Amino acid sequence: MIESAEHTTHTAGGFHHHGRTPAAWAGSIIAAIAFTLGAVAVVISNWNLVWISAVLLVLALVVGGVLRRMGYGQPGA
Repeated sequence: MIESAEHTTHTAGGFHHHGRTPAAWAGSIIAAIAFTLGAVAVVISNWNLVWISAVLLVLALVVGGVLRRMGYGQPGA
């Protein structure tokens, strides 16, 4: 018998958010802004802005980690 993908996902390992949590969204949005800003900075040759975007990228990791530890991430991850 062929089971649907939805049924198989829920029964095999339990329910997972697949990254749809406030911690994942916050980290991803900050990282996307950092990469976009960094790309624009490289094109216009503004190296101060490149370093600011690098700091934003590290901040994205910190924010995602802190929010996950506060309980806004996926349980068990």
